[in-house]
Amino acid sequence: MDSKILYSVVDQQRQAFAKSPFSTAHERRTHLKRLRRGLLAAQHDLAQAVHQDFGGRSQYETAFAEVLVAAGSLQHAEQHLDDWMRERPASLGWALQPARAYVLPQPVGVVGIMASWNYPVFVSLSPMAGALAAGNRVVLKPSESTPHTAQVLEKIIASTFAPDHVTVIQGDVEIAREFAASKWDHLIFTGSARTGREVMRAASANLTPLTLELGGKCPAIVCEDAQLERAADAIIYGKFLNAGQTCVAPDYLLLPDSLVNRILPLLKSALDRLYPNAVQNPDYTSLLRQADYDRLTAWLAAAESKGAKIIAQGDSDRTRKRLAPCFVTSPPLDTPLMTDEIFGPVLPIVTYAELNQALDFVNARPRPLALYAFTTSQRIAERIRRETVSGGFCLNDTIVHVAAESLPFGGIGASGFGAYHGQAGFDACSHLKPVFERRGPSLGRLIRPPYGNLQERLRKLLLR
Repeated sequence: MDSKILYSVVDQQRQAFAKSPFSTAHERRTHLKRLRRGLLAAQHDLAQAVHQDFGGRSQYETAFAEVLVAAGSLQHAEQHLDDWMRERPASLGWALQPARAYVLPQPVGVVGIMASWNYPVFVSLSPMAGALAAGNRVVLKPSESTPHTAQVLEKIIASTFAPDHVTVIQGDVEIAREFAASKWDHLIFTGSARTGREVMRAASANLTPLTLELGGKCPAIVCEDAQLERAADAIIYGKFLNAGQTCVAPDYLLLPDSLVNRILPLLKSALDRLYPNAVQNPDYTSLLRQADYDRLTAWLAAAESKGAKIIAQGDSDRTRKRLAPCFVTSPPLDTPLMTDEIFGPVLPIVTYAELNQALDFVNARPRPLALYAFTTSQRIAERIRRETVSGGFCLNDTIVHVAAESLPFGGIGASGFGAYHGQAGFDACSHLKPVFERRGPSLGRLIRPPYGNLQERLRKLLLR
C-alpha cells in the first residue's frame, strides 16, 4: 500500500473525529457489539487463515487463545462502559471551596494499533476494544508476516465500520515504519523489544503517546514446596502453547538443585499428555518462519558446544518448520538461549541453592513481562511478589492472567510500558481531563495582592 493512502486515511479519520468528538455510551456499545458479532461470524475463516500463515496451527488453539479472548475483551468493554465513562469525583481542600472537581475521560482522537504476528487476532482486537470504548477512531496495521489473517481482519472491519471510523492498513516493513511515524493521538504497539525501540524512535518526532507491549525473558520459579505435577502441567502448557511463540511464555525455569531429577520426568509426562508425538501432532503449532527454526537450532548448538545438555522430545522437521520440544539443562548464561528471548519450544532449566539466589538471578536481568511462581507457602509467594519487578505476576499457573480483562496487561522497563485490557485500555486511549468548577465566591481572593497584614496572618496560619 502507498504511504499516501495511509496519510489520507488518518486525515479522513481526524476530520470525522472533529465533527463528532464525544460519542455517546450507546454509540460506543453498538460499535463494540458489531465488532464482536463480526469476529464470531468469521471465526472459522480466521482459524483457517492463521493455519495458513503459520503452516500449521490447530483451529482450537486459535479459537481458545485468540477468538475467545478477543471476544471477551469486547464484551467486557460493553458491560463496563457506563462506569468507565462516568465522571470521577476528586476531593478539594477548604482553601479551594466552594467548588467542584472531577476527572472527565475524553476520547483522544485517532489511535493507531500495530499488531504482532504471533497472536494476530487477539493483539489486533483486544487493544481495539479499549480504543473504541474510549470513543476514538482507529487504524489497524496487522503484521505483514500473517497476510492471510490480515485479509480476514480487513474484511471484518470493512463490513462493520465506515472507513473514517475504523480502517485496516496492510503493507510491508516500509509501510510499518511510515505507520509508526504518523501523527497519532495514541499508538499501541505489540511486538519485539528491538522493533519497539524503532517504533518509539519514530513516534518521538511527533511526541506520540505510546503503549508498548514487548515481552522478554519471563522466568518460572519453582520452590521446594511446590506441587510438582501441577507445576509441570502449567509450565508445559504455558511454554508450548503456540510452540512457545508467546510473549508471556515461561522463557526459562528456575528450581532448586534437588528438584531437577524429580521434575524432568513430570515435564516429559505433561508434554506427552498435551502434545504426544509433538512434531507430527496437528495440535502442535509450526514456527512461523524458516528463519525462526534456523535461529533456534543455532542457539541450541551454541549452548550444547558450551556444555549444555539438550533433551529433545522427538525429531524436528525443518521443511515443516516444526522444532521438537526441547529441555536444556546446565545452559551457559552467556549464550543466546539465556541472553535473548527464546520465542520457541525450548525450555532452559537453571538451578539455585536457595531462594535468594533465584531472586537475585531474576533481578539482575531486564524486567520481564510476566513472572511465574510455584509454591504452597503464602509467605514465600508474598516474598517473590514483593522482591521482584515484572509486568504481571501469576502464582501456581502460567499465562492465564492475560485472559483476565479486569487486570491490566503490560510490561515494565525492557518489557514495555503502559497497558491495555479492560479499564486500563480505556484509560490509555482517553485523556483523563481534570475539571474544576467554581461554585461561588473564591476564598482564594484572600491571598491575592495587594499583600498586607491579612495576607501575613494567612501565611502564618497556612504554613505553620
